[in-house]
Amino acid sequence: MFLEKLMPDQYVESIHHIDIDALRERKIKAVITDLDNTLVEWDRPCATPEVEEWIKRLQEAGIQVTVVSNNNRDRVDKFCTPLGVRFISAARKPGNRAFLQAVAEMDVTIPETVVVGDQLFTDVLGGKRLGFHTILVVPVAQTDGFWTRFNRRMERMAFYWMRKKGMISWKTKG
Repeated sequence: MFLEKLMPDQYVESIHHIDIDALRERKIKAVITDLDNTLVEWDRPCATPEVEEWIKRLQEAGIQVTVVSNNNRDRVDKFCTPLGVRFISAARKPGNRAFLQAVAEMDVTIPETVVVGDQLFTDVLGGKRLGFHTILVVPVAQTDGFWTRFNRRMERMAFYWMRKKGMISWKTKG
């Protein structure tokens, strides 16, 4: 069923609500994370000190991080390079290529990796299609780029049907 491929394994307020100790207990060795509206607002060029600290805490816990973004190389490079974080830009999520490239580059398996993002139709669908554990976060900003605005409308419909079928109980924005 298509809605099941859109159903995240976890739903949290923000990346800062992800329990890093729980990830370690589950033997998670890697995080694939979206950038725009997951880590920072889509129009913020650099990481906030809080995001820098979150990434540092993951790394100190022995968990690798790769940013996988549909945005262009220049945008993703300017964000990730100062942090020393591996990235894949122009990822074409929910396609498989970037997710598989990320696990190959980190030398981990899909069961050892979680996918974190703010969108059902890119991050969650892309991760679930390959069998990743997915964590959906509330978007950092209330505004989006053109294509993301379209996706958000589709998400609202998907959340409506998921709620109607009793698949979710949490409150979503919109």
